[in-house]
Amino acid sequence: MAEPYLKNRTRFTSSLDNPLVPLFNELSRVTRIPKSRLLDEAIMDLLLKHGFPVTEADDIQKTD
Repeated sequence: MAEPYLKNRTRFTSSLDNPLVPLFNELSRVTRIPKSRLLDEAIMDLLLKHGFPVTEADDIQKTD
């Protein structure tokens, strides 16, 4: 099976602490926000917290 083409996203692999997984799943289910969008928001918040400029922050937040 061919890998799907992602025009505006980059695939990466990571892991979560086990207790966070069901909470993350529930947050996505209750808010009806895809996990990828929730991760975008979390990473953006983390970058801003540590003083990294996020140039696409306005574009990402407008799509939510």
